[in-house]
Parts: sequence; structure tokens; C-alpha cells
Amino acid sequence: MAVRSIPIRVHMQGDCQVENITRQVQEAVGQTQLRTGILTLFIKHTTASVLIIEDEPGIRADTKALWQRLIPADPDWQHNTRNQGEDNGHSHLRGQLQGHSLTIPFNDGVMTLGTWQQIVVLDFDTRARTRELVLQVMGE
Repeated sequence: MAVRSIPIRVHMQGDCQVENITRQVQEAVGQTQLRTGILTLFIKHTTASVLIIEDEPGIRADTKALWQRLIPADPDWQHNTRNQGEDNGHSHLRGQLQGHSLTIPFNDGVMTLGTWQQIVVLDFDTRARTRELVLQVMGE
């Protein structure tokens, strides 16, 4: 069994921006020359997440609306009141719920995603940032 780690960087704007990284991840898996195995994708931030969605405009809009309803921005979140200048308490809470990693199998060098499944980064923060992800591929 071989293990390969590949960094991925994505420039994000925050405010529930969704960025599709399916092609980047598939290209990285292909570059490993591994034929079958599993990949783990991990985002190194507490105010962003990785997830699988049907990536179309309606789902993107619904995703943003969902998070605004579930965990709205609020200056009274303790993270904001205890840390002068912070306004992203809601961003951290959203990241906690959505999660920071995915595991996906692959066969013949291709991820075994369903027909409509796409991998996206969801950025909850209140400002633009470059997001770093680690793709670890294990297989033969």
C-alpha cells in the first residue's frame, strides 16, 4: 500500500461561498498513479468545511440560506464578545457542525462519486482567505 499527500489551495471570499474542487481532487488522485484505494480530504481551518453536494445554483443558494437560518451572524456570540475585533463566531459554529474532512473510495484511478455528487469547499468566514486542504491518497 502506498500513501501520497497532496496540498490543495483555494482562494475564497467567505460569506458561505461554495467552490467546486472536484476536478482538482480528481487530477491529484490521477497524478498519484494509484489505481484503487481511498482518499481523505481535510481542510485546515475552523471556519470552512468540505462536503459533497449536487453543485447547481439552487443548492448553492439553499445552502447559504440554511446556514443563515440555523446559525445566524450575531455580535453577541461569546467568541465575538471575548475576542476584541472578532465577528466570526457564527463561522466557527457552522464549521463545527458541517465538518472538516471527507473520505472517498476510488477505482481505476477515478473517484467513485455518484452521478450528481461534487466536492466543494464551503467558506463560512467573514472575509477573504486562502484555504489550505490536505489530500491524502492511500492505495495500490
